[in-house]
Amino acid sequence: MTTKETGGFLELDLKAIADDGTFTGYASLFGVEDLGRDIVQAGAFTKSLKSKPAGKVKMLRGHDTSEPIGVWTSLVEDNRGLKATGQLILTTVKGRETYELLKVGALDGLSIGYRTKRETFDRTKNVRILQEIEVFEISVVTFPMLPTATISRVKGADFSRLVSAINRATAALH
Repeated sequence: MTTKETGGFLELDLKAIADDGTFTGYASLFGVEDLGRDIVQAGAFTKSLKSKPAGKVKMLRGHDTSEPIGVWTSLVEDNRGLKATGQLILTTVKGRETYELLKVGALDGLSIGYRTKRETFDRTKNVRILQEIEVFEISVVTFPMLPTATISRVKGADFSRLVSAINRATAALH
């Protein structure tokens, strides 16, 4: 048994981000090897979720502890992974900026900050199996460890306005 702190980038499967900054996604997926050669086992978060309510797990941007961007309102293990629902604090600069970047798809990943409580190593596959994890923060990130970590749909996003704004800004530069 080993204990160590690490940050693992994992999939954000964002279904929607509401106008009030609320969103849901997966902070971790079970049985999926990340680029760091770690696989989270189903049930790995059970003890952590029992001992620490969602609101005590910090919501950060890029693991920057100096400026939280919101609060997690629900963390639940389901058959797929660790499902996280949170709300960005839109009255803060970083919270509003994160909201806008999520809406246009410039940010689309989640990363968990955790302490490994129990693990094994599969020498055949050369991967670490994370059996018990204590999660202390979940960050919105630019580059998730899983290459497929993308936003699948953003509720209420008007991409035609975005394209027009980009075209106007580009024209102004020339």
